[in-house]
Amino acid sequence: MARVDHAVSSGTFSLDGETFEVDNNIWVVGDDRECVVIDAPHSVEDILAVVGDRTVTAIVCTHAHDDHVRVAPALRERVGAPIMLHPADRPLWELTHPDTTWDVDLADGDTITVGGTELRVLHTPGHAPGAVCLYAEDIGCVFTGDTLFQGGPGATGRSYSDADVIRESIRSTLFTLPEDTVVHTGHGDDTTIAAEKAGMSD
Repeated sequence: MARVDHAVSSGTFSLDGETFEVDNNIWVVGDDRECVVIDAPHSVEDILAVVGDRTVTAIVCTHAHDDHVRVAPALRERVGAPIMLHPADRPLWELTHPDTTWDVDLADGDTITVGGTELRVLHTPGHAPGAVCLYAEDIGCVFTGDTLFQGGPGATGRSYSDADVIRESIRSTLFTLPEDTVVHTGHGDDTTIAAEKAGMSD
């Protein structure tokens, strides 16, 4: 069964003409031989420090905001793994990487297997049109990118985002997961489905 390794990488997020300092979680799922990297924020070296000497089989992007995909092409060059992204996020991807593309389109219900563990792709639009979460049932966690945080939904005040859509994604998709599922977020601390359900019960 796979394990989850974690680090934090610091950099910037830019959209709609504004730039902010941000800390992004780096999530790596796998065993001692192989792993999947979830998002590629600010630094290839920060990511490789978590990967170690393992083979990276995929770089899975939860969405295409620049603080989640900035070093994805450079990481692909280093490790030879395909970049995976939901195609609805093409407009956001092209803001950061107009001259290159990703390798594999993600779709709702797809599965990615690593280290004997299956990650199921859940399309959860709202924060971004192609936002996805990755549910690992046998290790009891879900990687939510910027769709769900400790304290509620991800931000929806910028281009390509929609507050009503993100709340529907969370209610209809994430809140159907077991309540004790640990939520590994794109920024900040872990939470659980139960805690966020209670907080969004209004």
